[in-house]
Amino acid sequence: MVDDGSVANEGARSEAPPNRLLVLPIKKSVEIALKSIRVRFFRSLITTISLVLAVSFLSFVNVTTDVANGLLAKEDPGLRRVLIRSGYDIAPEENSVGSSPKLRWIIILSLMVCVVGIVNAHLMAGTERFREIGTMKCLGALDRFILKLFLLEAGMQGLAGAGAGALLGALFSLFNSFIRFGNVALTALSWADVGQSVLFAILVGFILSLVGVMYPAIVAARMQPVEAMRTEE
Repeated sequence: MVDDGSVANEGARSEAPPNRLLVLPIKKSVEIALKSIRVRFFRSLITTISLVLAVSFLSFVNVTTDVANGLLAKEDPGLRRVLIRSGYDIAPEENSVGSSPKLRWIIILSLMVCVVGIVNAHLMAGTERFREIGTMKCLGALDRFILKLFLLEAGMQGLAGAGAGALLGALFSLFNSFIRFGNVALTALSWADVGQSVLFAILVGFILSLVGVMYPAIVAARMQPVEAMRTEE
């Protein structure tokens, strides 16, 4: 005689959805993301260049401010006059300078334009990958798996672009300061402040890259497999 309880439990087990569908280790996910970047290299390059330019401008402004503060820290009246002639609005009692409100707005606008470009590029990339996404979903990929792939790609592009932009902006700022003020601009500079400015620019670029990909990633993750597979190439 068959126990009704055992039959019910067996039926429940057969009807229960699997706890895990397509779950890959982080190493394999990174490999897939790198392969996707290589396949769409030129589109990825355009997205990265826009991030490089925006982050480079931010790094340039911050490092230039660090140079000016380093010159003011020497408390040399001659250097103060040189800074004033260079366009810095410094009151007699001030010992530090910062970026002007107008310059801060320019930085914010450039970063916003960069985010819009990232969103547009990833939306186009998601459109090109309809069949790829549909195939992965038919094989059992969860929404969070698709989301993770997009975030990994954006994170790697963000780190590369933000790192390159921050270093280029800092180097150009130091070179420009050396041309304007001479060797004293480098000797009076606090290199710890420069390092903080570069790291801050990299962090901002990385966050912007993730923010820019969030909406396209959600759209791709919520795509129905049937709709994705039905899309013509």
